[in-house]
Amino acid sequence: MKPHILLVDDDSSLLKLLSMRLAAFGFEISCTESAEEALEKISDKVDLVVTDLRMEGMDGMALFTQLQRLYPQLPVIIITAHGSIPEAVTATQQGVFGFLTKPIDRDQLMQTIDAALASTSRSEGTWRENIISRSLTMEQILQEAEQISGSDVSVLITGSSGSGKELLANAIHKASPRQKKPFIAINCGALPEQLLESELFGHTKGAFTGAVNKHEGLFQAANGGTLFLDEIGDMPTSLQVKLLRVLQERQIRPVGSTESIPVDVRVISATHRDLEQAMQESSFREDLFYRLNVVNLHLPPLKERPEDIPPLARYFVEQAALRHNPRVKSISSAALQVLAQASWPGNVRQLENVIEKVTALSTTPVISDSAIHRALANQEQVIANFNDARAEFEKRYLGKVLQITEGNVTQAAKIAGRNRTDFYKLLKKHGLEAADYKT
Repeated sequence: MKPHILLVDDDSSLLKLLSMRLAAFGFEISCTESAEEALEKISDKVDLVVTDLRMEGMDGMALFTQLQRLYPQLPVIIITAHGSIPEAVTATQQGVFGFLTKPIDRDQLMQTIDAALASTSRSEGTWRENIISRSLTMEQILQEAEQISGSDVSVLITGSSGSGKELLANAIHKASPRQKKPFIAINCGALPEQLLESELFGHTKGAFTGAVNKHEGLFQAANGGTLFLDEIGDMPTSLQVKLLRVLQERQIRPVGSTESIPVDVRVISATHRDLEQAMQESSFREDLFYRLNVVNLHLPPLKERPEDIPPLARYFVEQAALRHNPRVKSISSAALQVLAQASWPGNVRQLENVIEKVTALSTTPVISDSAIHRALANQEQVIANFNDARAEFEKRYLGKVLQITEGNVTQAAKIAGRNRTDFYKLLKKHGLEAADYKT
């Protein structure tokens, strides 16, 4: 089925030109010359709305606000001849997917439309339905995730705590041929070594004090499916050796047993730690790192994708209202702007916590900006953990030395006291390009 795009513009000649151009790319197109008419025409069969900003009567932002109330997951792209940075920032903060300036660049328009359509579960299926995002960066990550979902290649998901690593791992599982088999997650840093070994590989009766019965480990429980090893960087080194052997031989040996049991499991792992630094400190095995890190998907912190905050906030309000306070119906635009400007050291998890709190305590049907201000004031003491803080410092430091040296990697590496190879690795780790700093 062709994706259905609704075009809204009071300039009939531009509307016709844009309609012909997009129809040539295979889209189903509907056109209206006013926002009011668009609201009459809109239905759940529309996959994307592209609207002009400045129109007689209701403008593009007002139309977007109404569409968000009617169809919260419907992406909207706004086009304007009067574009400005403040307008673009405001639109993005409120959840507009894209903001393009006339004259419209065809390649940029098509790239934005493709990304917007890919962001909706209608165009991509149900595997990613629990991941709510309008960020182009996240869209690229999800496209990579879908590409590798069909194989059993090992995936390492990196990112700060609360950024959604388990959610992404589960989405990969749902998109894979293993989707009908179990998806089992375990936090490798939450259990003591002996108990973690037993949980992963199982044990025989009498294998250790308290082992009164035979226990099937998670590798066996996940057979045919996916095992998600969260916080793999916290796994004791003695267990890293055993895990490596399992990945190489596709067999596990329960604690206390002399027999090996074949297993068919895809392993996806995740960490908020810098594993390359951990290898230098001999706290993480290099051979295991390369076995796990065949494909690396790095989730950016929430503060680097503020366009995701409005749709996430609306979703969390809806869910929290169902659980705690049915009188709450929505969140105000002013409240969304406050949320979009916060730093979110705890990422999506912290955002969900704030929304759940204000929803539960709300005495009005619409959550106000003052309620958000109060909730955030109580969160000010939340600080990032040591590894996240160190990573943030590294990125700022690298950007500073590149700025000082105007993108000269040799000089920057010398200032940093690193060789060029190590310096390039650090740049890659933090997504920095030396060329961006050249004058």
